[in-house]
Amino acid sequence: MAILADYHLHSSFSGDSETPMEEMIAKGLGLGLEYMCFTEHMDMDYVYSKPEEEGMFELDTASYLSGLARCREKHKGRIEVRFGVELGVQPHIAQKLSAYAGAYDFDFIIASSHLSNRKDPYFPDFYEGRSEEEAYGEYFASILDNLKSFQDFDVYGHLDYVVRYGPQKDAEYSYGKYRDALDPALRWLAEHGKGIEINTGAIGYGLRELNPCTDIIRRYRELGGETVTVGSDAHTPERIAHGFGRAEEVLRSCGFRHYAIFSKRKPEYIRL
Repeated sequence: MAILADYHLHSSFSGDSETPMEEMIAKGLGLGLEYMCFTEHMDMDYVYSKPEEEGMFELDTASYLSGLARCREKHKGRIEVRFGVELGVQPHIAQKLSAYAGAYDFDFIIASSHLSNRKDPYFPDFYEGRSEEEAYGEYFASILDNLKSFQDFDVYGHLDYVVRYGPQKDAEYSYGKYRDALDPALRWLAEHGKGIEINTGAIGYGLRELNPCTDIIRRYRELGGETVTVGSDAHTPERIAHGFGRAEEVLRSCGFRHYAIFSKRKPEYIRL
């Protein structure tokens, strides 16, 4: 396996994982990883479907940082454990996101679209009363709005996250079908020196391709984009680094000969 850095990981500090960070790291060590970056969820003003879920995606950052520091010290010299976060971006909370991003000494920040116009594509009601194409189009258009409102991040996560949950998932989906909505966002990312990620978590959702699809990654490269991280989006140990061989193939097919890691918000490029 040429890619030895998993830069999208969740542990029990995220509301949707029950796995202790130590168990995640033990698995990463067993796989021969050299870098693991935890990117716990922080979704401010998320729209919860049930009252009992309120606050589950609001990260206790102090507790997370303390736990990560203990793991980092325990495994010093064996593996690099990096301090990251996955921020759910919405334009109306841009100032709060900027304040939060500047309040901690993060190694890495992923910006993600988990909500589009206050609805999460994870839930069926996002698609009700309209075609899948209309729902996907709305989601992709919202990405540019997010980019224009908030810029203090390093890569944009799983750009076509919406196709994980659509009625037909990615069976009828292609970059070309949504080019008009996607290209402005990809151009913005490339021109502003921002990266994107290859998220191999798509495999677990039964998708034909990774997130984002190969043609989006290729288009980002054509537009001058240089920075791509690779992350499994694992919430449990068995998903760590899953599909990284396939991610390497995608990177190479799109003209990349390196992937990126981050430390103190600065990219480093590692040859494939």
